[in-house]
Amino acid sequence: MSGGRRASGGPGGGRALGLGAVLLWLCWRAAAERLRYSMAEELPRGSLVGPLARDLGLSADELPARKLRLSADKQYFTVSEGNGNLYVSERLDREELCGESLSCSVSFEALVHNPLNVFHVEVSIEDVNDNSPTFRKAALELEIGELIPPGAHFPLEMAQDADAGSNSLLTYELSSNPSFSLVLNENPGGKKQPELVLERALDREKQSSFELVLTALDGGDPVRSGTVQVHVNVTDANDNSPVFSKKVYEARVAENLPAGSLVLRVEATDADAGSNGRVSYSFGNVPDGVLAFFALDSESGEIKTAGPLDFEEKSKYIFGLEAKDGGGLTSHCEVHIDITDENDNAPEITILSLSSPVPEDAPAGTVVALLKVRDRDSGENGEVSCELSGEAPLSIVASSGGSFKVVTASALDREQASEHRVTVVARDRGRPALWSSRELVLEVSDVNDNAPVFEEASYSAYVRENNAVGLLVLRVVARDLDAGANGRVSYWLSGGSAGAAGAAPLVSVEARSGAVYAQRSLDYEQCREFSVAVRAQDGGSPARSSTATVRVFVLDQNDNAPRVLYPPPPAASGAASAGSVGSAFEVVPRSASSGYLVGKVVAVDADAGRNAWLSYELVQASEPALFRVGLQSGEVRTARAVSERDAAKQRLVAVVKDHGEPALSATATLHVVLAESLQEALPELSERAAGAEAAGELQFYLVLALALLSALLVLSVALAVLARLRRAGPPAVLRCLGAQRLSLAGAAFPADFCEGTLPYSYNLCVAAPPRSTAPEAAWPPPPLPIVPAEELVAGEPCEKLNPSSSAVVEQPPADPDAPQVCKPLHSLLLRFS
Repeated sequence: MSGGRRASGGPGGGRALGLGAVLLWLCWRAAAERLRYSMAEELPRGSLVGPLARDLGLSADELPARKLRLSADKQYFTVSEGNGNLYVSERLDREELCGESLSCSVSFEALVHNPLNVFHVEVSIEDVNDNSPTFRKAALELEIGELIPPGAHFPLEMAQDADAGSNSLLTYELSSNPSFSLVLNENPGGKKQPELVLERALDREKQSSFELVLTALDGGDPVRSGTVQVHVNVTDANDNSPVFSKKVYEARVAENLPAGSLVLRVEATDADAGSNGRVSYSFGNVPDGVLAFFALDSESGEIKTAGPLDFEEKSKYIFGLEAKDGGGLTSHCEVHIDITDENDNAPEITILSLSSPVPEDAPAGTVVALLKVRDRDSGENGEVSCELSGEAPLSIVASSGGSFKVVTASALDREQASEHRVTVVARDRGRPALWSSRELVLEVSDVNDNAPVFEEASYSAYVRENNAVGLLVLRVVARDLDAGANGRVSYWLSGGSAGAAGAAPLVSVEARSGAVYAQRSLDYEQCREFSVAVRAQDGGSPARSSTATVRVFVLDQNDNAPRVLYPPPPAASGAASAGSVGSAFEVVPRSASSGYLVGKVVAVDADAGRNAWLSYELVQASEPALFRVGLQSGEVRTARAVSERDAAKQRLVAVVKDHGEPALSATATLHVVLAESLQEALPELSERAAGAEAAGELQFYLVLALALLSALLVLSVALAVLARLRRAGPPAVLRCLGAQRLSLAGAAFPADFCEGTLPYSYNLCVAAPPRSTAPEAAWPPPPLPIVPAEELVAGEPCEKLNPSSSAVVEQPPADPDAPQVCKPLHSLLLRFS
């Protein structure tokens, strides 16, 4: 680490005098930045400790900007953001924190910003009398020989109190008994040793045992106490108690000794002989922590380590031992074991605060990081120095309480380096020295001088219709050369044709990723393409932005089946009575030859391209060999000449398919009647499809035909009367009924066929009888010529009849200009059951 800069001293190495003065002022100020408070243990959460902000010289108005906060390994306290007071955040137990130590305190750092600084705070925990004295044993057993004279002393076990100070000073009381009393002897440690004193001679034959109660009282307010039962058994003579060679045994051992290492050996002697002189050793009333680290050999008195000792956990152990002979007499001593420190802990580096990124225009001496370095060892083993390793315009300055500040040593330049990486090395003064390191990464912030730039100025995407909602259409990407928030790009929709006509937007863009998603299912038949403008905006202030155009092309899918316009489907073929179905029919003369045009299937498809290419196929027919349909045109023609053997009624089913994947289809049903004339076809059309229902249908049509004939008769009479009146000199009001051509042709197709043109519409044209000049009119008038249906179908619309036609019953009028009546003959809708 030869390139590091030590904070503990050394020459400046060419530093400017101004920077040295700043650092000296920082060190002087840090030395005085320590606050001390005191509080009682076991205070509830939220208890006030002290006005921290006021003691730091901060007003309530400054708190939001200075950002006062605490930094500690464990947060026992919290600071209010409103008033800056220090409060208890966790109930504190002094005995748990500091054990038997006479002084107990908690230290932590208070950090303030703008400018960045650290203050060391120490809170002293005052003891309260919250622990009662306790005895290690539930009952004390004593054996006293009946020959022991009055005045003999018998040491009893001492109680333990976890409190400190006066709260742990114990006194003892003994229940009243004329044979025993209690005296207290003060040992070298200042503690009082209770001893049982025999007041009068014992007689085993009169009373062989005594039950006494020993009470331990502490010095707290209020006083707490603990009791133990003392069982005294009167035995035969044992007139000598064990005697330790020392009242207090002391030893000093290094930490990290392996388990089983000898610490010291205690020795007690007994002047009696035999079993009364045999001494055994045991622990007195000691904490459980002592038993976890030390083991006692009851025969030899050797104390050995039972587990690893740690100076940082506890540096001194004090406990009592008891020697007991075979007659039950005991003696006590005290053992003091001091643990010496070894350099077994490397320094620990904690980053309290790191100001990153730092503006490139920050002046020299700006504090960018606060560090706390702690070494749990003591003496020279715990003395730490810090240095920076790495090439960076930074330096480290020592503060008070083991804190260090990392400050800028010169001006920063982001164009040369956008970040600086340095390593903080902390080294203690132990032998051998231990060290640890921590890397600091300091980013240099930039001003917002670059706008986001899209990878492409215009994006194109292709989406199939009927897509799922939320489908990813594409992802736009814009990059910003700036750093931090200035280079963080967000995406927005800023316009376009997607939201036209008040409709909800078709797409949305994810603000962070730039992913463009479909907001709803698209329909090629409604919208074939649209465009939106995506705006990319950075997070600088003021923000910079740029836009790109996204064009979305909708691809067609075969989602529309062909729609048959003619022949009309059953639901559109006209009004029908309940239980009947309407269908179109065509009349084909039995003299029709091969290739005769029967009709045409007309269909449309809302799709586009190949999905809208239609083909026609005959899938069902009464006589499959009689008809064929054009693959592309849909024209239905005879495949051969019609014969007399063919049935009069033919039913054809054609399927219309598109070329999509998968192909969709629709069917059209066409009824064909083979007859030479319409009159010949009517009986065939009137036949019932089923017995009972056909009879009802036939009866209905017969009644209807009778009504029509009656109406025609009435109409004929009315016309004859009008004709007689005209020849007699009709009034002026009837002169408008002169000879004129009448066209009764109406719409030949249903109203819903607005999307195509049907190829067939027939007009029946006959000549009206000439007007007679005779004074009397002939009655009834000559009948209209009867024309066969096949001639009507094959003839031209509104064509005059051939006088030589055999269908004419009487001679046609000689006047070629005689009025004609033209009536449309179109495809009829019949009702089939």
